[in-house]
Amino acid sequence: MHESPKNGNRETARLLQKIGQAFGIPGPFFSCEEIKMGNVNRTYKVNYVVDDGEGTAHLKSYLAQRINTYAFRTPEQLMSNIEKVTGTLKRKAPGEVYLDFRHTAGGKNYIADETGFWRLCNFIPSVTFNTCSDPRVVRNAGKAFGHFQTMLSDFDASSLFCTIPDFHDTRVRYETLVRNLKDDPLGRAGEAEKEIDYLMSVRDLACRLTDLFRQGKLPLRVTHNDTKINNVLFEEGTFRPLTVIDLDTVMPGLAGHDFGDAIRFAANTVEEDCPDGDRATLDLNVFWAFTEGFLSETACSLTKNEVDSLAVSGFCLACELAVRFLNDYILGDKYFKISFPEHNLVRARCQIALSKDMLKKMDAMDALVQRYARKYADRKNTDEN
Repeated sequence: MHESPKNGNRETARLLQKIGQAFGIPGPFFSCEEIKMGNVNRTYKVNYVVDDGEGTAHLKSYLAQRINTYAFRTPEQLMSNIEKVTGTLKRKAPGEVYLDFRHTAGGKNYIADETGFWRLCNFIPSVTFNTCSDPRVVRNAGKAFGHFQTMLSDFDASSLFCTIPDFHDTRVRYETLVRNLKDDPLGRAGEAEKEIDYLMSVRDLACRLTDLFRQGKLPLRVTHNDTKINNVLFEEGTFRPLTVIDLDTVMPGLAGHDFGDAIRFAANTVEEDCPDGDRATLDLNVFWAFTEGFLSETACSLTKNEVDSLAVSGFCLACELAVRFLNDYILGDKYFKISFPEHNLVRARCQIALSKDMLKKMDAMDALVQRYARKYADRKNTDEN
């Protein structure tokens, strides 16, 4: 889709011009195009003609997004979290590349009117990867998410809104599944008996992160909560990480939530909904690369308990997601989009197979975590001395 005031969808173009004006974008509007990124919000690249200061015109681009307020019920709180986090990042490292959200004349970083809930930020030329096994890219993704956490390591996470309550409280996720299994509104529990038995058998280990936090052994951090590789922008050609994007789920959380979710997604050898879910295994080389990148940035800011929790975090997050998929299946697929009736059951089976393989490789995973935690903590201490 390519739209401009002279061709294409004039109504959309006029709407985006109006949004740009409200955010004070200088220069005449030139064109717009929808960016097919993400499954929740509507995103448009909007282009303006600007003077380079020497009398030559060129295009400057921005991203305008209409937030899905069904998925994000408290968008003002979401934007408040983003404002606090991006403001802190820019103050700490003003020379780095970050998402920069424009403000209206009234000082807000969003617009809410009859057309929807809108925001507008800078467009960053870059490349992204939906999935990748290239160690260089995976390592740099780990560095990007690790850098994000380290830059915010002294930020008071409790000052952020919890926009999705109990998002990574695995105990609560299990308790919800148990209640829904008891009701079994569609009579589907019998089809998932094997999966239910396994998840219940590993319940305590799956809840390790939640339990450690409740016991006061893990600190609250600012976490991204959607640490897929496609949420990192890379420099074209060098694949140097530029910045982390998609900050809608930034909330208080645990370091292991971000690390474990990244591993659960990136190191899985099959797709998340592979019909032959038993083939799901952990790619130890991908784990290795991400771990090195992540700890090269975080080794000196994480506590010993946090470091010790990283290897098991992937298992915890795989089980938690399996519980969520299974719960949605029991209730009739109300949360996750499905393409066929057993889609969520297939997804749950894939995460279960992955978690089983993680248990087999747990010692190797922990050895890699400990190795790079020591390496980069020692390097920091050497540099300081």
